[in-house]
Amino acid sequence: MDSARSQTGSFAQSEINWDKLDKMKFYVVGAGIFTGLTVGLYPISVVKTRLQVASKDAAERNAFSVIKGLLKTEGVPGLYRGFGTVITGAVPARIIFLTALETTKVAAFKMVEPFKLSEPAQAAIANGLAGMTASLFSQAVFVPIDVVSQRLMVQGYSGHASYTGGVDVVRKVIKADGIRGLYRGFSLSVMTYSPSSAVWWASYGSSQRVIWRFLGHGPDSEEALPSQWRIVCVQGAGGIFAGAAASCITTPLDTIKTRLQVMGHDKRPTARQVVKKLISDEGWKGFYRGLGPRFFSMSAWGTSMILAYEYLKRLCAKDE
Repeated sequence: MDSARSQTGSFAQSEINWDKLDKMKFYVVGAGIFTGLTVGLYPISVVKTRLQVASKDAAERNAFSVIKGLLKTEGVPGLYRGFGTVITGAVPARIIFLTALETTKVAAFKMVEPFKLSEPAQAAIANGLAGMTASLFSQAVFVPIDVVSQRLMVQGYSGHASYTGGVDVVRKVIKADGIRGLYRGFSLSVMTYSPSSAVWWASYGSSQRVIWRFLGHGPDSEEALPSQWRIVCVQGAGGIFAGAAASCITTPLDTIKTRLQVMGHDKRPTARQVVKKLISDEGWKGFYRGLGPRFFSMSAWGTSMILAYEYLKRLCAKDE
């Protein structure tokens, strides 16, 4: 951390900027680290997706019953349906995301600096803009992955079609709808993930700085740099807070998007029809189907991701 100092000089905002990173090492090591995280957290996405698309008469009405049903019928592999598709597309998508995130963040901090805002406010704006921009750039890769992997996650479940694998999904989708079929729900994905990413990174950046101020490391603090363990704890707390904020705000859009993406070729409802059916079947609470797994997923993934990400940046920092 000593190699990085903030744009305003306080430790709370110190970070390793894009120009201080060994890019090749960053991409290679990062691909390995985030693949490992995906392996550990992927089952949560499967459970969340099944909950979001289940019919109102489905027997599996909560996360535990979904897990129990999958393990009973398919064993542990059932929790990794569609994993191959996700891991294949995740590497290029993650490279696009991280590159856009870091380059935009540097530019955004320079843009807000003249306004003389408080440190948490600067961090929220700069990180939020960076998160939203990174999400917009990466959706071109993420959306087709979502469409294919989510169909594999729910195949044979609650009336959904079955497939022999990711290639079979792609072939059938293109045959029925053309290439645009792989981008079903693209606009909703942008509306879901871009705000979610903006909220997540804004919450993470600002909450970290608030915590550091509370701990006595504000802009004018002359205290010695805290221990590495304390830095990790503050970053982890920021990740939990960011996950909670983002999941509560964006779950309704995520539920609509997921239902649109997994519908069969013979029934192509519009977003409005999905909304009307959700309200008719379950009322407004239907929009928060899968909130528990999504909240846990975003908090667990966010905390794990940010700790791994900050570690990755320290690991790949150029020697000065």
